[in-house]
Amino acid sequence: MEFKRKKKMTYFTIGLIFLLSGMEYAVILPTIWRYLQTLGAAPYFLGLGLSAFSLSGLLSGPLFGHWSDKTHATKKIILFANLFEIVGNFMYFMGYSKWLLISSRLVAGVGTGAGSSIFGFMGRCTAHEDRSTVFASVMACRQIGLMIGPVLNLFLRLCDFKLGPFVVNKYTAPGLFMCFMWTLLQLVVVFMFWDLPPREELVAEGAGGAVGEAWGEGAGEGKPLLGQRPDILGSYGSVVTPRPPRSTANPVKSNLPHVSPTPSPPLEGVVDSSSGSFSMSREFLREEVVVLFTAHFVILFNQTALETVVTPLTQQYFNFGELENSIIYCICSVEVITGFLFVHWLCRRTTERVVLAVGLILCHISCVWCLIFLANPQGNFPWQLAEFIIGVFLQISGLPFVAVAQVCLFSKITSLKSQGLSQGVRRSVGGLATILGPLWGGGLTGHMYIMLGLMMALLALFAIMFSFSYPRLVAPTVVDHAECLEECDKCGGLRV
Repeated sequence: MEFKRKKKMTYFTIGLIFLLSGMEYAVILPTIWRYLQTLGAAPYFLGLGLSAFSLSGLLSGPLFGHWSDKTHATKKIILFANLFEIVGNFMYFMGYSKWLLISSRLVAGVGTGAGSSIFGFMGRCTAHEDRSTVFASVMACRQIGLMIGPVLNLFLRLCDFKLGPFVVNKYTAPGLFMCFMWTLLQLVVVFMFWDLPPREELVAEGAGGAVGEAWGEGAGEGKPLLGQRPDILGSYGSVVTPRPPRSTANPVKSNLPHVSPTPSPPLEGVVDSSSGSFSMSREFLREEVVVLFTAHFVILFNQTALETVVTPLTQQYFNFGELENSIIYCICSVEVITGFLFVHWLCRRTTERVVLAVGLILCHISCVWCLIFLANPQGNFPWQLAEFIIGVFLQISGLPFVAVAQVCLFSKITSLKSQGLSQGVRRSVGGLATILGPLWGGGLTGHMYIMLGLMMALLALFAIMFSFSYPRLVAPTVVDHAECLEECDKCGGLRV
């Protein structure tokens, strides 16, 4: 089977994985609150249920990512992780007690750790210029799942029968349905997913022997092609590519064909030059990386905190049930998908930091609106409903901008050799946010000013960090220095 067809089928399978993850979230979230109430759970159990799912994903993400970096066996990792999704959703379907329900989300959350392996896989196999659009497309698949999920709930809520000793109703049916879907996905992964070689391997194979010699022992007596300058260690770098062949006395330079820009090799600022070992402190404690971690944490903390209070608020002020909440989530998903499509278009015309700035502005506007109108709703029913709808619309509108910009920029400024681990750490930061967010929102449904006040403070902190670090929030640029094949005193293989 030709390589292009394998690549298309692999990316199609990745899209299905994210589609199902969105569907699971959308069919569980509108009903889990009432499900817990039928089992006699206290209100804080809603936060526990949502946080348990994120906790196991937080712990498993870096492990799966590191496994992927070492073996590049992404297919095996996905198949293994999906087993936890299958078992966890079946436990949710059983639902004998509130503690079993919490445990089911804890088990299913382990399966989300495969996402770090998948993002690392895509980071290794895509070019810099294509990565934003590829990531936006994959993340949009999850939003499509979020849109499909509420529609499925319209049918799942009609279930009312027994399957052996188990009761299938509108609360247990989502678990059974997702267990079946994750089982089907296992077959799709087996037959339609391939562990594609990293992009730099394809370039090396296609370029021929001359490039292999230049990038190997012929490139300057064993010295790395990307030099390292101590005075700018840890700052942004540039991928160095040779110029087209030209007449010169140096045979290595004269035999070099032009190599198109690729995201490899990785920046040497995160590798110990004496041992070649990966340095986590140099990789993750750089200013620009910390800013992106903060962006990821703040946007997910605020999003999950608001999502947690949406169901209790709609029940309190509008007397909404599962049907109405499912419709709300479906409409929100349509808005998010539209946002991702717009970001997909925008990323081809501007830089990620500009996209991130737009998202930050929208998030500030939404948080101010919620503080003014949602913390203490006033007026009659139509006015309160309008305030709620506008607040939710504003909150969701900024999500695609921040989500796509930070993940794409993060993949470009971290080492390709450790993409799986890096994405695992990034997703763990997000997992921590999705643990604390529901706990914060679920525990303060009656104290909205306090809840929204912290959200506003976090956004203000991120805005300050973003403003000071804006010049550094750029992807590495490609520098055409043929002399960099030797020891280069001009740029040292890196350029700020």
